[in-house]
Amino acid sequence: MTSEVTALVARSDIEAARRLLTPVVRTTPLEESRPLTQALGLPVLLKCENQQRAGSYKVRGAYTRIARLPDAERARGVVAASAGNHAQGVALAAGLLGAKATVFMPEGAPLPKVTATKGYGAAIEYAGASVDDALVAAREFAERTGAVLIHPFDHPDVIAGQGTVGLEILDQCPEVGTIVTAVGGGGLISGVAVAVKAARPDVRIIGVQAGGAAAYPPSLAAGAPVRLDASATIADGIAVLQPGVLTFAHVAKLVDDVVTVTDDDLSAALLVLLERHKMVVEPAGAAAVAALLGESMDVTGPVVAILSGGNIDPMLLLKVIEHGLTSAGRFLRLSVRCTDQPGELARLLGKIAEQRANIVDVFHTRQNPRLGFGEVEVALAVETRGPDHSTSLIGALRAGGHQVTLLSS
Repeated sequence: MTSEVTALVARSDIEAARRLLTPVVRTTPLEESRPLTQALGLPVLLKCENQQRAGSYKVRGAYTRIARLPDAERARGVVAASAGNHAQGVALAAGLLGAKATVFMPEGAPLPKVTATKGYGAAIEYAGASVDDALVAAREFAERTGAVLIHPFDHPDVIAGQGTVGLEILDQCPEVGTIVTAVGGGGLISGVAVAVKAARPDVRIIGVQAGGAAAYPPSLAAGAPVRLDASATIADGIAVLQPGVLTFAHVAKLVDDVVTVTDDDLSAALLVLLERHKMVVEPAGAAAVAALLGESMDVTGPVVAILSGGNIDPMLLLKVIEHGLTSAGRFLRLSVRCTDQPGELARLLGKIAEQRANIVDVFHTRQNPRLGFGEVEVALAVETRGPDHSTSLIGALRAGGHQVTLLSS
């Protein structure tokens, strides 16, 4: 099996990376989560890598890798492939170390991540529809130009750099019982597992993947990296089609469990982080929280959930907030049929006001071919206080003689 023939990173490698990174990266805060603590009945803390330089943990691995290059190789420049966070980490690290950086990004990469990567000084090239497509183009560029490929996860130096997150967790919470983190290619969880298990083999390490891009469960079942045909998730930061050989070896040997979450779970977690913690986190960065909010897992307290990144497109954030509110039963989109008579719209809106719901927007039309003669359709977006309030509102409208249809968000 791959995990038996691939040498793992040592804790000493991670300690050396920490010495290298001390003047460069921030020791990110570890903050208590009261909502999760109450929900799980044991202490839960958030490791806030969303507050790291460049908005994610990725700068740790990128800087370690580039700093350890021989001067002659670094002078040829570096190249990377990323949907955003690794791109920003490489661009920042290369700028700090005086290396020219080129980053290949998928065509649909979030605009804020593209803009930030350019802002750190990297040249941007677009290639394909996924990170895997971009990685193929980055490899070709490296062969053609002599630039050094900085892999997003499958390299010992990258894993060592990411593992410094685990050293910080042990310093900040020596009694930690479980660490939960998002998993894409596996660089972060590999490094954290090495750093933590070497000192505390009893600590449970749990990885979380988006259900629409979960390559690790089938890979672990097969005993080797398995490639997915496609991915479909809002968590672009962990939408990786195949584990790396090196990262798979670490996960297979050191990680206790890998679970999956849905996009609905991710949306709900982002909403909790925004409302209750006042934190901006991207979907991938919220995966650990999504897992803790979802089905019960075998965890021992204190639990540390790593918020791996905070680089979210504001337009996506708006959609995710609405989706999260909808999933929580606090946002409804309704279609209501009414008779086309003076005062009928006012009566409908008055009924909604009586139920103390807040109308966000309203659209009134007579042109829908499904409507009967003398009917109008009113499409409404309504804020409620939760599932019970939503049910009460719909019931009151129907009791008032309105034909109500729930619309998808």
